[in-house]
Amino acid sequence: MKTVLITGANKSIGFETARQLLQQGYYVYLGCRNLEKGQQAVDQLKSEGLTQVEPIEIDVNQIESIRSAREAFGRKNTKLDVLINNAGIAGSFPQPALETDTNEFKHVFETNFFGVIEVTQAFIDLLKASSEPRIVNVTSGLGSLNLHSDPSWKYYAIKPAVYVASKAALNAYTIVLAYELRDTFKINAVDPGYTATDFNHHRGPGTVPDAAARVVKAALLGADGPTGQFFSDDNSPETGISPW
Repeated sequence: MKTVLITGANKSIGFETARQLLQQGYYVYLGCRNLEKGQQAVDQLKSEGLTQVEPIEIDVNQIESIRSAREAFGRKNTKLDVLINNAGIAGSFPQPALETDTNEFKHVFETNFFGVIEVTQAFIDLLKASSEPRIVNVTSGLGSLNLHSDPSWKYYAIKPAVYVASKAALNAYTIVLAYELRDTFKINAVDPGYTATDFNHHRGPGTVPDAAARVVKAALLGADGPTGQFFSDDNSPETGISPW
């Protein structure tokens, strides 16, 4: 049975991603900062008959928490097939480029960028032990520098400096990581779309199941699937590939 670790998975898109991968036959480690909330999420999935799941405490802002999660996972498994870096924050708003304190940048980058790097580095040995390793970095369409330079883009005027910068940095890391591991891994950035969640006070037009399905699609890529891509049905509905 293939295993998957999803960070920030006790609610919203991460939780639905766990549900859909369980339906695909994966054993899911549901990453959460608060183990009690993680267990509640697991209990909900098990009540639906999805039993191959357990919570794992992991705070992507704390290196000791990441290391503890790696040790706990390693005691039960010799490999990890899929890592989904889903945990993310938006930060405080508004975020004008000239007025936002650099501490706010550091706060958001700690989760959206550095946390991804530290989790990936901590679990890379277990991923390399998989015959078909996959890494999915959950990003945002707002991370596209190309589109932010296009006045005709539907989200052109939406420019929260901190969040945009953090996701653009994540995208850049995805490109480099995919290149370094191009011979065996499939590593992609996925924009789940502007989805109605707690993250945006339920203002997005998209649904959580549809958003999670985009993430799951990248997690299930076959041997002939692409790597080093920025998937976004929201930005590019015709091709599903967003410009960087």
